Amino acid sequence: MSASEVLLKTPLHALHVELGAKMVPFGGYDMPVQYPAGIMAEHKHTRASAGLFDVSHMGQVRLIGAGAAAAMESIVPVDVVDLGVFKQRYAMFTNESGGILDDLMICRRPDDLFVVVNAGCKVQDIAHMQAKLGGHCEVIPMPEQALLALQGPQAVTALSRLNPEVAKLTFMTGGFFELDGIPTFLTRSGYTGEDGFEISVHQDHAVALARKLLAQAEVMPIGLGARDSLRLEAGLCLYGHDIDTTTTPVEASITWAIQKVRRPGGARAGGYPGAAVIEQQLSQGAARKRVGLISSERMPVREGAKIVDANGAEIGVVTSGTLGPTVGKPVALAYLQTPHAALGTEVFALVRDKRTPMTVTSTPFTPNGYFRG
Repeated sequence: MSASEVLLKTPLHALHVELGAKMVPFGGYDMPVQYPAGIMAEHKHTRASAGLFDVSHMGQVRLIGAGAAAAMESIVPVDVVDLGVFKQRYAMFTNESGGILDDLMICRRPDDLFVVVNAGCKVQDIAHMQAKLGGHCEVIPMPEQALLALQGPQAVTALSRLNPEVAKLTFMTGGFFELDGIPTFLTRSGYTGEDGFEISVHQDHAVALARKLLAQAEVMPIGLGARDSLRLEAGLCLYGHDIDTTTTPVEASITWAIQKVRRPGGARAGGYPGAAVIEQQLSQGAARKRVGLISSERMPVREGAKIVDANGAEIGVVTSGTLGPTVGKPVALAYLQTPHAALGTEVFALVRDKRTPMTVTSTPFTPNGYFRG
């Protein structure tokens, strides 16, 4: 980043500094990577209790108009038309070669579709939606909205003190709630593998809401460092690392997000960019596949590490890796040639020219805590 590029600040920036956060550039923003407790403590606290994350750098967008859902299906391979009111769904924008432009969340509300996109992609995502959907619906960015994530098994306990009604939500549903008098829209979802909520709140109320949450005994502030180790243990993709324009949903092992109605033979199959490529891979498989890897040794395996077979032949590459604080072992996400991607396959990661044995395993690496009711 050049000196001329000024980092943006979220509405909570001054609060992060007050709380002693170490700030780093991320997605064009000055963001907290950790607080004085440190990444390990923050990770473990989120798994055991509740952590508060500032994710206001993400892009929030409203799609307004009767044709919004059908139009959205022309740029994503998922079922938007049948999405129920206050139901949320994971999706991805695809390009003509079936690659992923970004992954996103869509929630149907009574008067609009509420879309959340990644920080690093939001400018092009919003332009993409305006170009492709503008003739069918209004595409309205919401830069005035902050976004907070409250994650962990005690998140519902803490948030219920501000409004007991939130406890009625189940995983991937949302609603409008006043939290101790502050108007919000929230969904029961997140990026940690735990139960939790993502809360959209006007920037003018963001600090007040954050302070109310941090005042709860269960809640501590959590930075980007623990957010990354939590999502990796949960087996969740990070855009620009585990998925990008060169990876298809089939290669990325996220075909669970493509509902039957949008697949070959479904009532609304195809019609999105790259459909021919993706449909061919759905029926015939892909040459490589994203998998989970776990090691019994202590050496962490990082992004970019090459994966080889027992004969030393290169068969893949690591896209995310860390020493999993909850798992207690090195875990990684990697792309492997499909013949080597079966569960239980023994492979080797090259770390400083040493071969670290790893085993192909299912994800998540630690059980999810989603509340499904």
